[in-house]
Amino acid sequence: MIDTAASGKVSLTPLAETEETDPRSQRARAERMSVTPLGGGLYEVESQSDNTYFVDLLGSRCTCPDHMMRGVRCKHIRRVAIEINEGRVPPPGKEAVECARCESVVFVDEKTAAAGPHFCDRCRLEPGEPVVDRATGDLLVVVAMTDYRANQVEVPGRDCTVAEYPTNEGYPADDPVVEVLYPIPSGLRPEQVEPRHVRRYSFPRSRLQRPGRPGNQSELSDFPEPK
Repeated sequence: MIDTAASGKVSLTPLAETEETDPRSQRARAERMSVTPLGGGLYEVESQSDNTYFVDLLGSRCTCPDHMMRGVRCKHIRRVAIEINEGRVPPPGKEAVECARCESVVFVDEKTAAAGPHFCDRCRLEPGEPVVDRATGDLLVVVAMTDYRANQVEVPGRDCTVAEYPTNEGYPADDPVVEVLYPIPSGLRPEQVEPRHVRRYSFPRSRLQRPGRPGNQSELSDFPEPK
């Protein structure tokens, strides 16, 4: 399990005040607790009193005396639900992993977590998505975001990798490689289609940016310029 705020223990600090009047809900927010996801909908909760309990969120069960003896929805169950709702721990069936590009935390299906790589919404590019080549300003269309890094992929016909290609100098050598196509202009007859329109090209992810809406060019800067 990755040692992040989302997959490790949540800080032992009280949460923001709430307007809820139920005493257990108020204590769930006000008391110092840490929550650690264990997988399969099971969570470990370290309480303010230094006791450790286990919450089965899917079964709405907790090993604390308040739940075991009184059968109530205790503060530990409520705290786990709060941490999930506020995005600090993954919900049942999900696991926290690092984005392969920026290392931010992403919640993914437990069954596919080991497969990777995984990307956050900011870094992931979907097939068919339009992007701009920040080096030339050309509009491209994403074919696939691959599992390979720029220093692992050879450029066809060139004795170099994508990372070593002259126009990619300055971009991270371990950037994920994105395969793209040049869009085919509408109205072209088949004999007018150029080879570049049907050939895939490999780009480091940082060289590609999402187009911004007219008048809001700040949206183009989803990654910093290479140094």
